[in-house]
Amino acid sequence: MASVFANFRQYLMGWGTEGPPGSVVDQFRSGLAAPQFNGVVRVRSASAVGPAVATVRRDMAGVPWWWWVGPDSPEGTADALRHHGGRELTVLPVMVRSLDHPAAPPGPDDARAGLRVETVRDGERLAELVRTYRTSMGIGPGPEAEMVRIESRREDNADIVRLAAVLDGRVVGTTVVITAHGVAGIFLVHVAEAHRRRGVGAALTAAALRVGQERGMRSAALVASPAGEPLYRRFDFTTMSEYRLFAFPA
Repeated sequence: MASVFANFRQYLMGWGTEGPPGSVVDQFRSGLAAPQFNGVVRVRSASAVGPAVATVRRDMAGVPWWWWVGPDSPEGTADALRHHGGRELTVLPVMVRSLDHPAAPPGPDDARAGLRVETVRDGERLAELVRTYRTSMGIGPGPEAEMVRIESRREDNADIVRLAAVLDGRVVGTTVVITAHGVAGIFLVHVAEAHRRRGVGAALTAAALRVGQERGMRSAALVASPAGEPLYRRFDFTTMSEYRLFAFPA
């Protein structure tokens, strides 16, 4: 699991500037007005949580953010965050699947006629991909241009494959795969509201697993939402750990 969480940290921290050298936390700040893109993904010492909370709150002033607590943070981190004013928002399962066998293709009822999954690199298609997952996440149009800019200029873009589900020439679903540390980390699985429960998510998941296999990764991993968890179990993902998300009052 260490490689899984290293993969997740790389992806999340690629969204923004990191903390100062020598910091006891791994943090990132994109400046986007969405907590998914600002926050802390690990603290190295539970005893340092108190001072770290004060520092991070100052660094994150002006943007919404989350503190992610997984098993790569020391035992007692969650309790320490509560003690210093953190509020636990939710617990999200971390699901993992070996890539030593191929992904089962979507069944006949899942495959929409004319649906294809294509790789997105830049240009208008990248903007459309961002627009699709931004809308699905409930983020307004204001940050879209900056989201596209960050996506296009990530330093680890060689590790990343962006996938769009396209129907009738329009992007109706998205996912992003980061292949690092021997893991295909699957992020931003989103389907436009009008196209949900019609096999788009299954097609994207199968394509993401193929990317991991083609790039020689040993396993695939993702953080599942309640809506997505049943789908991922169909693809042989198993819950192996969890993240606890914390927020602090502004």
